Order: sequence, then structure tokens, then C-alpha cells
Amino acid sequence: MITGSKARTLSLSFRLGESTIRSIIQEVCNAIINKLMGIFIPTPNEERWKTIAQGFQDRWNFPNCIGAIDGKHVNIIAPANSGSLYFNYKKHFSVVLMAVVDDKYRFIIVDKGAFGRNSDGGIFASSKFARRLESNSLHIPNDKPLPESNRAIPHVFIGDEEFPLMKNLMRPYPRSRGLSEAQTIFNERLSRARKVVEDAFGILYQKFGIYNKSINPIHVDTLILATYIFT
Repeated sequence: MITGSKARTLSLSFRLGESTIRSIIQEVCNAIINKLMGIFIPTPNEERWKTIAQGFQDRWNFPNCIGAIDGKHVNIIAPANSGSLYFNYKKHFSVVLMAVVDDKYRFIIVDKGAFGRNSDGGIFASSKFARRLESNSLHIPNDKPLPESNRAIPHVFIGDEEFPLMKNLMRPYPRSRGLSEAQTIFNERLSRARKVVEDAFGILYQKFGIYNKSINPIHVDTLILATYIFT
């Protein structure tokens, strides 16, 4: 996964059949997910959210933020008989990684395998994360006053304009209309804090050469989850 070498190349290097190489990769990825997912990407509890919120306030000057959310397209080999389901606006076949990242560029919630033609907002709306957010089952801390304020404000995830505005999900003011100075400053602060998720995807792509090639769609879900764990 790190080098992005093809199965045929590995087959020649280790003198093993291509099917054996693919089987080994799948078994290793499944073992990584089963044994390490709960250790490196555990389900956050209330104390974990509070720690992340403090980190966003200290590092990125955005209080009450408990994560930055975004989607990333991963190129895949066109699946047979899939029509335009995986064909994205960049004219590639892809699946979309949807992830929430903390203040230190670490993945804390991951959702993989959505059709490439869908928008980030559409993928979010149909995700397990969105359902848990709407049902208030993510153990998000109670509202907390902002610095130098007595008014309690909800803890929020932050995303770009593709995402809906919700009690616990903040997006920038629309740029299509004239913004006040205060709204412009808010957008700049949100964009600065949200950049951690873009940087996290950049780290992922730089670390694992497999993302620089089109991935076999049969293996893409397990490969993605395994790389998340080691980013």
C-alpha cells in the first residue's frame, strides 16, 4: 500500500501468483482493521470531544469545534456494468472518502465507499454519521459559553458550503451574497480550522502510494480503512 506497486510487480518480486498476492493483501488489511481500528480510531466519548474542542481553540482559534469534516475522491478502476454511478465531475471513476479529523490531523470518524458521482452534501445526508448526529447519539458535550461570553453555544463539526447547517454542524456564510466584515472574519476563521481535514487527506495521499493509482474496486473499502489507521 505504501509503494502503490501493482500485484503483478509484487508477484514477480516475491515469486508468488497474483491471486496469492491479492489474497495476502486482503488478509493483512482485514487483520489490521479487526485488531487496530478500536485502538487507533476508537469511538469518541464526551471527554474525547472536550479534548478535541480545547485543541481547536488553542491551535486554530475556533472554540467549541469538535472536528472538521470533508470528502475526498479516490480513483478506482471502472466497475463492470456500473454505468455512471462512480463517474465524478472530474471525469474519473471514484469512490468518496468521508471523514472527520481532529485538531492534530488524526482521523476520528470515517465513512468510505460512496459513489463518486454524489456530492459531499448528498453523501453526508445518507451516512451513518449524519444519522447519529441527528439522533444525538454521538455523546457530544453539552453547550458551552464561548470565550468572554455567557451565552452557551453548541459544540460543532465544521465543513464547507456543501454541507447543511445544523445544530452541531457549522458551515461558512454563503459567498454568493455580500458579507459583512464580521461574517468575512468568521468565514476566514472557519476555513483556517477546517483546513486540518484537507491536510489530513494530503498526508494520507503522500504516505500511501496506492492513492496515486486507480484501485481495484473489489479491494478499495478494506484498503482505505487500513490506511486510515496508520495515518
